[in-house]
Order: sequence, then C-alpha cells, then structure tokens
Amino acid sequence: MSEQESVTDRVFGSSVERREDRSILTGVAEYTDEKLPDAAHVAILRSQYAHATLESVDVDQAENRDDVVAVFTGADVEESGIPNDIPTAWSLPGLVTPQYRIIATDKVRHTGDAIAAVVAEDRYAAHNALGDIDVTYDRLDAVTEPDEAVDSDVTVHEEAPDNVAFDFTIGDADAVSEAFSAADHVTSVDLEQPRIIPNAVEPRAAAADYDPDSDDLTVWMTSQNPHLHRMLMSTATLGHPEHKLRIVAPEVGGGFGSKIYHYPDEAITAWCAKQLGRAVTWQATRREGYITDCHGRDHVTEAQLAVDTDGSIRGLRVETHAGLGAHLSQFATATPSYLYATILSSEYDIPAIHCRVIGAFTNTTPVDAYRGAGRAEGIYVTERIVDAAASELGMDPAEIRRTNLISPDEFPFETSVAMVYDSGEYETAMDRALELVEYDELRDRQRELRDDDRYLGIGIANFVESAGLSPSKAAGELGAAAGGWEAGVVRFHPSGTVTVACGTADQGQGHRTTFAQVAAEELGVPLEDVDVVEGDTDAVPQGMGTYGSRSGPVGGGAIATSARKVVEKAKRIAAHSLEASVDDVEFDDGEFSVVGAPDRSVTIQEVALEAYLGHDIPGDAEPGLEATSYYDPENFTFPFGTHVAVVEVDPETGEVDLQTYVAVDDCGEQINPMIVEGQVHGGIAQGVGAALYEGAVYDDTGTLVTGSMNEYALPRAHQLPDYETDSTVTPSPHNPIGVKGVGESATIAAAPAVVNAVVDALEPFDVDHLDMPLSNERVWRAIDAATEGDS
Repeated sequence: MSEQESVTDRVFGSSVERREDRSILTGVAEYTDEKLPDAAHVAILRSQYAHATLESVDVDQAENRDDVVAVFTGADVEESGIPNDIPTAWSLPGLVTPQYRIIATDKVRHTGDAIAAVVAEDRYAAHNALGDIDVTYDRLDAVTEPDEAVDSDVTVHEEAPDNVAFDFTIGDADAVSEAFSAADHVTSVDLEQPRIIPNAVEPRAAAADYDPDSDDLTVWMTSQNPHLHRMLMSTATLGHPEHKLRIVAPEVGGGFGSKIYHYPDEAITAWCAKQLGRAVTWQATRREGYITDCHGRDHVTEAQLAVDTDGSIRGLRVETHAGLGAHLSQFATATPSYLYATILSSEYDIPAIHCRVIGAFTNTTPVDAYRGAGRAEGIYVTERIVDAAASELGMDPAEIRRTNLISPDEFPFETSVAMVYDSGEYETAMDRALELVEYDELRDRQRELRDDDRYLGIGIANFVESAGLSPSKAAGELGAAAGGWEAGVVRFHPSGTVTVACGTADQGQGHRTTFAQVAAEELGVPLEDVDVVEGDTDAVPQGMGTYGSRSGPVGGGAIATSARKVVEKAKRIAAHSLEASVDDVEFDDGEFSVVGAPDRSVTIQEVALEAYLGHDIPGDAEPGLEATSYYDPENFTFPFGTHVAVVEVDPETGEVDLQTYVAVDDCGEQINPMIVEGQVHGGIAQGVGAALYEGAVYDDTGTLVTGSMNEYALPRAHQLPDYETDSTVTPSPHNPIGVKGVGESATIAAAPAVVNAVVDALEPFDVDHLDMPLSNERVWRAIDAATEGDS
C-alpha cells in the first residue's frame, strides 16, 4: 500500500507506513561507521581498574609500530590548550563539579576511563597497539554503592571528600510531618533500583574530518542531540569555533537516551583529526560500550506513605541516594532530582510530599538519562508503595488507586511537588485496562489456582509522565544550561513541494513520517510532497534534540507553528490574487477560497509559485514562502495511563512466566497510531527487562561483573507475551497539536506493573517486596526463606 493510498481524509491521525523502514531493512541506510571508509582508526585504552593513580603511561613501543600513525595521552591533550572539560548541563544548589577530562591525566576513577588513544591505519592495528602501552598504576580502594559512598573512607574526587555531589530537597517537610501524625497508618518500603545498561543496535561511533585550510571540522556521530554536541564541543571540550563545526547524525542505531550526551570519545576522535590533519573514525566495541555508555537508574530509597484506613493518602516521604558514577554527565544531576522527585504524585491527589535526594560519586560508569529517565524511578517508588499500603490495609490494589485518583474537573492540577498537570481522564484509562484484562475474573481465578498451589499475580501500575521539558525560562531558573524550545522550519518550493527541518534528531521513532504528517495536515498538501530534514547542524538552524518524549509535543509544535505562519502569509497573497479582503478568504484542505464564492479559489501550491515569482504579490509582502519558529511551550505535557501485568510464579524454581500484558496509554492526540503502538511495544520490553532481567553488578573492586551480554540479561522475544494495547485521547492544551508524547511511557509503567504482579503472586508466602531484577534465583530464595520460616 502506498502512502497516498493509506492516507485517510485526515493525514494527521492516520497509520501511515513509516517511510524510514525500507532503507533500514534493506541495508541501504548509512551509519556513522560507514561515513569515512578511508579514514584512519582510533582505539582508546581504557583503565582496567576502577580507582587508581596513574604513575606513568609509556607509549613508546606502541608509537614504534609500523601501522600506527600516532599515540596520544592525557598530557598531550592538556598541552594542546583546549578547554578539555565535559560539563554538566544542569546545576543544582551546592553542586560539586570536578573537571571531567576527555583523557585522564593523574587518576582514573572508573573501569573504562580513557588513558590513551591510538590512531592506526586500520581498526585491528589500532586495537592491537593498545597492548603495547605500558601503564603503571597505584591501585586504590573503590566504592560502588551510592548509599555507602557518602560514609566511605574512599574519596572519588578531592573536591567532594564525602562523595556528595548534591543534596536536593523538594516539597514541604512540615506539611508531611503533620500528615503522618494525622494518618491512621504508615507504610514503609526500602527499595533499590539497579543500574540499567543501554543496549542500542549500533554501539556509539564518531568520524571526524578536518580541513586545516578552512578550519572546518565535520563530525559524524551517533547523536540524539547534534546541536548540543556542537555547542559543548565548541565551548567546553575542543574550543573549536562553533560556526566552523558541523555535526551530522546519520542513522544512529537506537539510543534510548544513551546518545544524548557528550562523551569523551567523540571529542577524542575530533581532536585526533585536528592534530593529524586527516580523517579518523572510532567505533566502540560492545564490551567497551558496557563500561563507557552512561548507565541509567542506580537508586537506593527509603519511602513512607501515610494513609487512612479507607485508603486515602495523606502524605509521602522519600529519601534517595542516587549513584552518579565517577563523573557528572550532562543530565546526571537533573534526572534524579527535578525529573524524579517532581513526578512522585503520579496520578494521585497527595496533599503533602517531601523528597530528599543525595547524589553520590562512585567508582562506576557515569549515570545519565535512560528511557523514562527520572520519571521511571519516581513512578516505581509511588506504585510500589501504594501496592504495599493496599496489602497492609487489606484493600484491593485497584480500589486504593481509584480512591486517590485526580478527577477530570481538577485540571489543571498542581501537585505538591511543583508540577501542573495539563489534562487527564485517569479513571477512564484505568477502567479500560481493568476491563481488557478481565480483572474481577482474574481475581477469582487467582483464588482458585492457589487451592492447587499455583501462584498467579496481578500487577497494576498507573503513571504520569512529564514530557517536553519547558518553558525555557522555568528550566533556566531550575538550573538547566539549555532551553526547552525547539526550532522548526517549513519551506515551500516554487513547484509546491515542501521541506520541513526540525532540531530534533530521529533515533528510530519515525520522525520523517510523523513530522511530514503534521506539515501535510496543516498545509493541506499530499504527504508524499513533504520531506523532513533532521540531524545536521548545517541544515537545521538550531535545535534541542530528542529525549524526554519531547519530539511530538515540542518538535511537532514547532513545525505546526511554522506551517501556520506559512498559511497566514499565503492567505495574504491569495487574497491579493483573488481581489478579496484577507478577512473574506478562508483556508481548507490546501485551498484558499472567498467566503460565499467557492468558485473563486486558488491552491496553496499555486500561491507558492506566485510567492517565488514575485510578479503579483501584495506590496508589503516579501517574495518566498517559508517560516521558522523557535517554539517554546508554556509547560510540560503529561501523558498517562494504566498498565496491568499478569504472571505465574513457579515456587519450585522461582521462574516468572509473564502471561498477559495490557497497556492503556493516553498520549493526547496521536499523529500516527501505528507508530504510537510501536513505541508502546518497545517501551514495555525495556520495562519488563528492568523488572525481570537487567541489572548491572559491580564487585568490591569496582569491576563490572555484568560486562557483556554473556552476563547481562536482556529479554528475548519468547519471554514476552503478545501485548494488548489500547488508548484514550485527552488532548493537551500546552501545544498547538494537542499531543503529549509517548516514547517513554511504557517503560515507566512496565517495571512497577511486573514487580507488583510478582509480589502479588508471592502474597501467600508473606513476601512483601523484592528488588529488581526479579531473577529466578532471587524469587526462589525469597520463597525458600519464607517456607523455611514456616517449617
């Protein structure tokens, strides 16, 4: 089916097939590693220790190899005089920000820290030469757990002797104390959210080409945020003039957050190209990615919920130690503070919340935003403790949630942790999810199966996500070093076709399709006449990138705003051509016509041609037909929904069989329902992975035990059921197209839904909580401990 055939009367909202897929599936698509086939290759020597002083780095033997072009150390980088500091992009009060060099000079602070870079004529030669570099270490003790780090004798950075990078609080502590004093019951849960290691299809990569005559530096890289990379490489790491630096993101092979930030490796690659005056390329190995790609999560939390006997929530108190790793990555500080604590209210009217987060340096890979960043951690805390409260009160988990839901007539709703929710029909989505899973019948079946020593569990998770961080002024006041706006360009060509440029950067979401749908709908032109450009700082004026479920609400909002500006200008030209007042001209489905005289009309394509000819346009109008918008939304959007997981646990083995999964999401207006469903499917897989399989493990020396796919488990296709998905539609008033974003929603909901289901299954064994991942062994040990106590 062609695009034209699949389009309904309304392009926006139609399940148009993704135009990206053919090139990817047939292998035609170009990736970073393919951009400079004749370039020299960079390999980076990584520290084998988590914490050590570098006494010497001897590169003589490696430099003397015939196939080696050059070997560089941290001292070489320092001597070149570049700024050499990867910065954080979010400041908090009292934040400690040690210098983050692109190659270590005096000390290594995690396994994987860069020590030297080899440039050779081919990839194998570069990697072979790493073995000829002689490093003398003075090994130091390491600390890996965030709650232990703040009381440890080990100091990761001298600037933070207690390893505390920040101590963040939000909410009203006095109001929470009063709520707890007045409540009938207090539920407490101590929980850990382990580190998650990103696993994109293509590991990170960079390729750089430098022209010393023009001083032009072009870097191709796996980036979700090309303009941010350009700015940081210009101002913070390389010191290269921004107008002489071009960043291009080809197909990036997936990211999920791990390719937002500026890593040392792309700076090293670009710096090598400048030093040598020739093209170079770098590609991470999969094992290299495990110790250098920023991890997600790493929280240790104590939470208490104050409730009355009828299930009404009075207050929530949370204290979290958040692991930041050895260095501060760009959004490492924002994720466990403003993105985490501000979402703890979830879908519930909680009158008082107080949250404290201690961000701790550890001798581990840096932590930053990963799919659902902050929101996933916050919703997990709330949904787990609400379930625990229901159990302690003898209430049904669905009923306690229903008791506390924010009602539709309360929107816009201001939570006690600073958020103002835009719109929502929370009970409608929850009812639909329970209906689809046949909740009452499932509870009956659960009771019947327990009589046969079979243990079914049903887990519910409601969620709210804050998407599209904005407005920029508010973000700046909270400490952000970047804006929340997005740039969108809509340009008609004289022939009537359209090019759209946006500052977001696709990592697999289907922007070339959905953004074309937004523009085609607004302009009334055929979808196939709209092309979309992203991921090139020379082709797009500016941009804030793709993360935080912002592409639809903010990127789409920018495109719609520019399209409407184009229509307004075209309307003036059409009125002039039709010899009518602008007020008497209406626009519908790509055509301008005079009110009351539909035969007097002109298409927007005809207007575009006239605009570029300039022969017969209003005297105060410029030729051409295009518009640029820097769209800055008035607020976040707040997707929401309810997910339900059904599991059966085998008490003999601890095996968790995920039998049923129902997801009802509300992401506002849907540009392309098929793509929305695909995003939900992928998000569930990652949430289930976190709940049952994934979790980084370090030993006492700071060595990553789960350093490859041999040790780090990811969900396989046969371990996931067929999902049943549905949606409600509650438009957001915070952007011109009513969308809310969906990219991270399912990951946020899936982990608590699955964990709640497993704990529900284990209720006969008096197991009231288990930390992720719920491996067979962990579940079996919990059952064994419970049954041992009974015997």
